[in-house]
Amino acid sequence: MIVTGFEALWSAIPYPAVVLDAEDQIRTANPAAESFGGVSLRQMTGRPIGRFLGHDSAVLEVIRQARRNNFSVAQYNVMVAWGEQPPQPQNVHATPLQDNEGEILLLMHPQGMADKMDRSLNHRSAARSVTGMAAMLAHEIRNPLAGISGAAQLLEMSLGEADRELTGLIQAEAARIGKLVDKVEQFGDLRPAQRQPLNIHDVLDRARRAAQAGFAAHVRFSEDYDPSLPATPGDPDQLLQVFQNLLKNAAEAVPRVGGTIGISSAFRPGVKMMGPSGRQSESLPLVVTITDNGPGIPENLIRDVFDPFVSSKVNGTGLGLSLVSKFVADHGGVVECDSRPGRTRFRVRLPVWRDAMGA
Repeated sequence: MIVTGFEALWSAIPYPAVVLDAEDQIRTANPAAESFGGVSLRQMTGRPIGRFLGHDSAVLEVIRQARRNNFSVAQYNVMVAWGEQPPQPQNVHATPLQDNEGEILLLMHPQGMADKMDRSLNHRSAARSVTGMAAMLAHEIRNPLAGISGAAQLLEMSLGEADRELTGLIQAEAARIGKLVDKVEQFGDLRPAQRQPLNIHDVLDRARRAAQAGFAAHVRFSEDYDPSLPATPGDPDQLLQVFQNLLKNAAEAVPRVGGTIGISSAFRPGVKMMGPSGRQSESLPLVVTITDNGPGIPENLIRDVFDPFVSSKVNGTGLGLSLVSKFVADHGGVVECDSRPGRTRFRVRLPVWRDAMGA
């Protein structure tokens, strides 16, 4: 018979858990609650929970219902802000402790990761759904486009100076469409990524240096890398394009004066994604985060930002982030985004090269 102590169980709960007295003051909290709020147990004990949640928080009504009716109450998808932390969607459970009159056990289960994984799977499917259309469009558009451009060049030879402006416009628009077709055509590339063990920091350094020399010359970069990260299996050119696209979006979003982009890497075990076969899951412990201080992505677009042809830019094609999603998915990883005014964050989660883990 195995006997497990209360303290061990309490500490092992992976979600924020708080015990409140009859006056809604915090009696104790588990380590996950300390980590979630960035506040120590000593700072929380004896203080009203409304001080941390806000006195108008919907969580307080859940607590009142549980105490009033003397049974467990659950409310899903509640935005919970704890102290200075930004609001996050949580599933909230409040349960009366029967042996301690008036005391409530409050559990908060973050929705974020599961929701983001669902969205990542949807984005992966959306990107793949464009593949067949991309191959067809590229083939069907290139030939007539070449004919239009060639005809414009021939016309230009026989026209006066005043009319050449129109043929120049035709050629410029044909070239613009050609570039768009080139981008769409990348979705039709079904060849598997040429994977090799990569130091992700080498790829990030190339992407940052290229950005600083060009489209992000006005941006101040900050880097926070974990130098001990193992290698990841990847195609260096495709991953370079992933991070260049993310940096370009960030550089276009930040203000011309005072714009900042942060690039960080970390080893975060615990997230797994089911492989295409549905039989074997892949661990995704390598996390690269790109953060900017731009105005944020509109709320009505944030859930669909990786879908093809969705863009918040005036002249955007909506293919850059969709291509990012496709390339990351081809590497067995996922890409996530969360955004609020003043901070937009993209996270790319990638697997580890198996030999690096002794597999």
